[in-house]
Amino acid sequence: MANPYQNGHNEQDPNASERKKDHIDLAFKSKVLPSSVDNRFYYEPMISGHPEHNDALQCRFDDKILNAPLWVSSMTGGTEKAKTINENLAKACGAFKLGMGLGSCRQLLFSNEYLKDFQIRKWMGNQPLYANLGIAQIETLVNEKKLHLITDLIQKLETDGLIIHVNPMQEWLQPEGDRYYHSPIETIEKLLQSIDIKLIVKEVGQGFGPESMKALLKMPLIAIDFGASGGTNFALLEILRSSSDMFVENNKPLVLVGHTASEMVDLSNQLAKELTESRLCNQLIISGGIQDFLDGFYLTEKSEIPAIYGQASGFLKYAMESYEILQEYVTAQINGLSVAKSFLKIKK
Repeated sequence: MANPYQNGHNEQDPNASERKKDHIDLAFKSKVLPSSVDNRFYYEPMISGHPEHNDALQCRFDDKILNAPLWVSSMTGGTEKAKTINENLAKACGAFKLGMGLGSCRQLLFSNEYLKDFQIRKWMGNQPLYANLGIAQIETLVNEKKLHLITDLIQKLETDGLIIHVNPMQEWLQPEGDRYYHSPIETIEKLLQSIDIKLIVKEVGQGFGPESMKALLKMPLIAIDFGASGGTNFALLEILRSSSDMFVENNKPLVLVGHTASEMVDLSNQLAKELTESRLCNQLIISGGIQDFLDGFYLTEKSEIPAIYGQASGFLKYAMESYEILQEYVTAQINGLSVAKSFLKIKK
């Protein structure tokens, strides 16, 4: 019987020769220094086979199922490319069974000019989809007794509920910024007392400190979206819009104040033990500085409160190109999560 491995040829592995050549050519470029090793995980190569399906990633968000703990964070609307971006993102969420928050819907409260940018339910299917307004708009609507505009907004966009973004630092530094006359907690409490809607509360780039997190966890919210420091910082963005060097120099220290996603997970774990039965919010969206699926996997696994993770810039980058490119990106993220789930255990 002929030896199939004779002369280095393997009939069962026709690519062996070329692969071995690649190994030799790339060996010196493939070294990883000890200082570069990701020390957040135990790598356990013995405990699982390669994932055949991604079923192990399924999780609940409110009363719906996500195929992966991945959330498309609020981004855009009312701009030239917004319609295409939102449609591509919605198609991906529908196809991969993910959840999504819309960009600020403020313009839609009094005008339908940009309505088509946001009407994406038909591509989402039954996946979680939330409208989005700033706390300043909520305060105004509460004061003017026009909360019916919020329920109208949710109905015409066919969303599950509303995200309220809280961004006092951004508003303070924005030339056209709004001012709050009441604490956001007080405004949200009035809203919840007045109308029955599902609410998510999020920050926009600097996260929440312990007193804010404690107050939010005691409210009947669907989720708290971290919007932690480490990703896009909208307070910094507003400073960079200024033409005054003096304004930039004097206010730049403010944008460095905040809390990272990792710090906020530790904080929420601590508060979960402290609050026990007084905690009414049972879901987190960990966002802000999530660079890749390993960041998301680590932080969601570390959280004692059920959590998914949110990304904006990664999705936006590929949604601006084409749906096919975005599809490739999402596939890679979910496959990466599956491998992590199979072979990695976090170091707590």
